[in-house]
Amino acid sequence: MGSIKGTSLPRRSWLGIAGAALLVASGAIHLDLYLTGYRTIPTIGPLFLLQVIAAFVLAVAIVVTGSALAAAAGAVFAVSTLGGYLLSLWVSLFGFTEVRTTAGVVAGIIDVATFATLALAAAPGLPYGRDLGRRILPAVAAASVVALALLVAAVSTPKTQPVATGPDVLKSRNVGGMMLLTNAKGLTLYWFAPDTRTKSVCYGSCAAYWPPVTGAPSAGPGVTGTLGTITRTGGTAQATYDGHPLYTYIGDDAPGQASGNNLDLNGGLWHDVPITG
Repeated sequence: MGSIKGTSLPRRSWLGIAGAALLVASGAIHLDLYLTGYRTIPTIGPLFLLQVIAAFVLAVAIVVTGSALAAAAGAVFAVSTLGGYLLSLWVSLFGFTEVRTTAGVVAGIIDVATFATLALAAAPGLPYGRDLGRRILPAVAAASVVALALLVAAVSTPKTQPVATGPDVLKSRNVGGMMLLTNAKGLTLYWFAPDTRTKSVCYGSCAAYWPPVTGAPSAGPGVTGTLGTITRTGGTAQATYDGHPLYTYIGDDAPGQASGNNLDLNGGLWHDVPITG
């Protein structure tokens, strides 16, 4: 096969095939995250599903068509996915704040590698051919280094998450027309279905998403029910309400929000705490 000019790549371009494989790997990670809880997060869930579909479609298009435009689209898609992850770590994206996880870091590294591989694969097949490829190589290398540096910075210094420490005065607050249990700052409190009356199973990345309310709580006006504590691994006391260990949610950044209610995330369902009586 002779050299292919215009907007085509060699059908057996190893860079194109490698980039397509990396797209599939990124899509597979996002599919796993989607199925294990992210599907229940408003806006983020549908975006994860769209990311999965787009990654697989682009991967097939790159391999089957050998199109430089498909490879370029894959490169742009990869760096856009990385950008969304960095935004969710640093500031939040559509109201969702991400925390550092192994899956997220691995996906970020794959996205950087995908961008570099597909950008290099696309360059020779774009208008001006190999001359553009030679000129674009330093730019791709520089962009990849910058993207990797931003990823390292983001996972090394993620946005400071709210820490639900105590002892705290628990309050009753109207949130969306319901009286819910909140902490002294007005943040909605939650309980985790897999927990028991004597044990919390939320640690590690789970506790980063759902900071435990620590210390012995006291009841403010309108709070009914039985308050208490359990002992977490490591000896920290965690507040309980009617036997449920209590948490806040990083997705709530102000009083009056309850975006964690009925989320299936980090291994189980999360619920707010209605005040009755």
